[in-house]
Amino acid sequence: MINKMKIKVCLQLVVFMIMITTIGNAQAKYFTKAGKVSFYSKTTVEDIEAVNNKVVSIWDVPTGQIEFAVLMKGFEFKKALMQEHFNENYIESDRYPKAIFKGTIENSNSLSLNGDKTLVVKINGFLTMHGVTNPVNTTATIIVKNGVVAASCNLEIELSDYKINVPAVAAANISKRISISVNIPDYLLLPAK
Repeated sequence: MINKMKIKVCLQLVVFMIMITTIGNAQAKYFTKAGKVSFYSKTTVEDIEAVNNKVVSIWDVPTGQIEFAVLMKGFEFKKALMQEHFNENYIESDRYPKAIFKGTIENSNSLSLNGDKTLVVKINGFLTMHGVTNPVNTTATIIVKNGVVAASCNLEIELSDYKINVPAVAAANISKRISISVNIPDYLLLPAK
């Protein structure tokens, strides 16, 4: 009789723990304002690289919705003149101050973020930049290590897709296709509501 009661209590505890884990995962939202976006343009004349270390992102695990926001004036270049041209002539940062990505991580609700692991996921969404919105489909790597969730991805965009015009005089210096890297070193788990 006592053994049956112990088994019953143990089973109830196991079911309760599974429910708590499921509820915890169902409410999991991750946030960062320390993400990094960099872009790179390579030509035979000149390489251009810029980094923005103040990227804001939120990821709702159960729905898979993920968003990034980047202030365009936050990009830092090696040469001040490049930064000035980027903000004033190409991206027009006063008129279009942000780039925003809104998308979904496929099958996000089935991801387990417990234990150390590396996951490769598909992301589909829309990138809005320079007043233009285009679809973006890419893969991302999510790394969970010692309870810290990190993510990264790479993609390429065509400047013309975002109506970013490069004057003929600078055409040899700037690639028409730009490589973008996104790196989130540590998403913070938001408290459940």
